[in-house]
Amino acid sequence: MTEAKSPPLRRLHTVVHGRVQGVNFRAYTLEKAFSLSLKGWVRNTFSGTVEAVAEGDENALKEFLDFLHIGSPSASVTHVDVTWEEATGKFEDFQVRYFLS
Repeated sequence: MTEAKSPPLRRLHTVVHGRVQGVNFRAYTLEKAFSLSLKGWVRNTFSGTVEAVAEGDENALKEFLDFLHIGSPSASVTHVDVTWEEATGKFEDFQVRYFLS
């Protein structure tokens, strides 16, 4: 009997543009990532965008990307820059990252 191999993990790097800061975008992103068992991070940038890196199953990442095009109920996403990469496996969970003070 052969073991079924799990699909390879992928990495998704995104930058979300629009009205995405001050609208709970990161909190909703964190919740969505947890629900999909993704690992990585999300953060605000100084330019007013939200950047996220997530690793996991490709189907889960596609669902996550669909969410990022919508965001939180108060957000207004204009577009999402997307880069697909190979997973690094360096994340233990999914976190919100904050600016250094």
